[in-house]
Amino acid sequence: MSANALVPASVTSDAAKLFVGFQVNGVSYALPADAVVQMETYTGATPVPGTQRFVAGIVQLRGRIIPVIDLRARFDLPPIERTLDTRVIVGELAGRHVAVVADSAREVLRIAPSQEKAPPRLVELGARGFIRSVAQLGDRTVMILDFAKLIGEEPIDV
Repeated sequence: MSANALVPASVTSDAAKLFVGFQVNGVSYALPADAVVQMETYTGATPVPGTQRFVAGIVQLRGRIIPVIDLRARFDLPPIERTLDTRVIVGELAGRHVAVVADSAREVLRIAPSQEKAPPRLVELGARGFIRSVAQLGDRTVMILDFAKLIGEEPIDV
């Protein structure tokens, strides 16, 4: 975890917000912590016929049946063998629970609003609107995702 990521909010000029940080294909991403319900080790999902390619299937967590989105497939990346580091991150949007699978996830980041910048237009278009903002934490770049677009609740920009 980056030391810069854990600077107390009182030290920054604006109130930092918490984000759940994770990695996909060696790249750092984050989701707002207030959208994340839980994080678990990923042991696989039950495939559902007829779903989109990026839907890994469904899992049962704490009595709920939750759809799972494979972020590698969502980002058009090649699949890899899952490891003990692979995590499923369950988010909630308007009462709907959806999980995303990341290569690894283990950190909580504090990011001040002044650290968030709009992604460059070329990046925004290439990422199909998934990237809400980009934060520079020391020498590390973190892309903050738009959870609604990621899970298909909002139209994707093309």
